[in-house]
Amino acid sequence: MERLNYLEIVMQIVKEHYQYHTQYSQYETQLILDSERNHYLLISLRWQNQKRNYGCSIHVDIKDGKIWIQQDFTEQGIAQQLLDLGVPKSDIVLTFRSPFVRQFSDFSVS
Repeated sequence: MERLNYLEIVMQIVKEHYQYHTQYSQYETQLILDSERNHYLLISLRWQNQKRNYGCSIHVDIKDGKIWIQQDFTEQGIAQQLLDLGVPKSDIVLTFRSPFVRQFSDFSVS
């Protein structure tokens, strides 16, 4: 069985969210794809009432042959999208959960 290309899968998912945000968000949205260091982010920012609003809605890294979800404020969930595309749970790390909690899921601990 041919191994999935995690770089392509992660970039596809983050780009889809970027396209959605640029159409429907009041925020400036920045897509950061660093395939040299394997960091993929979706950042939103704006000024509102003299206050700066800045947030990272998606942050995914690829390291040690696994997909590490650092931040996920999506409706469906990045992990579910990865599963739908054929990525096994053993290659997905829910890094936004503590290592202690991760051991009780079917996903990778690290």
